[in-house]
Amino acid sequence: MHAFGQILKIEARLYLRDLPTLLSTIGLPTLVLVVLGLIPALRKPDPLFDGQSFVAYFAPSLLVITLAMAALNVLPTVLATYRERGVLRRLATTPASPAALLAAQLVITLLAILASAVLLVLVARLAFGVPLPRRPLGFAAAFVLGTAALLALGLLVAAVARTTKAAQALAVPLFLLAMFFGGVYLPRFLLPDFLVRIGDYTPPGVQALLDAWTGTAPQPLHLVVMAVVALIAGTVAARLFRWE
Repeated sequence: MHAFGQILKIEARLYLRDLPTLLSTIGLPTLVLVVLGLIPALRKPDPLFDGQSFVAYFAPSLLVITLAMAALNVLPTVLATYRERGVLRRLATTPASPAALLAAQLVITLLAILASAVLLVLVARLAFGVPLPRRPLGFAAAFVLGTAALLALGLLVAAVARTTKAAQALAVPLFLLAMFFGGVYLPRFLLPDFLVRIGDYTPPGVQALLDAWTGTAPQPLHLVVMAVVALIAGTVAARLFRWE
């Protein structure tokens, strides 16, 4: 436990020193929200969004930025870099096992995701009057399962990628797909219906987040799919993961 605490402290310091990663993972979604919120027309209720503003409609999609960045970009790249440089192999010969480093990375990633989500929700509420998630339990379930699904995919990339470049080559397509189907690149109401339906079941399952935020209970199937993806990808990652 002492070894894990030391590794966690070291990894946290390294993470906090990496300002570009820190700002893009935690601050970018809120920055985009603020830029959009400064446009008066986007703060007005619109029948196209069931009477809510575009800012309120788009807020759940902004959560996807952090989830995709942390789980599909940062996490697998860091772990692959450690493997390529022999850090994991060297740790295997010390009381601080490589598993402790993996656990520390997961803790830091989860804390960054949580900090970004809380910041986004608070700024949306306090600065632009966006209501807090109206189904907090449903929102929490959708957020946790969507996060778990993306983290499992990120770990799967880290499990099979032997080098940093390989990790990036595998992670970038997943990152782009998550951002696209999550409605980040193009708001979901502009997408064809069949792409919207695909996005409903593509991690992190932004439709469940949107439903819970606006007051509708998330559809159980959306949550089940996220849980299944997390379970399958996580299990495969655990079987394939190598320290060297």
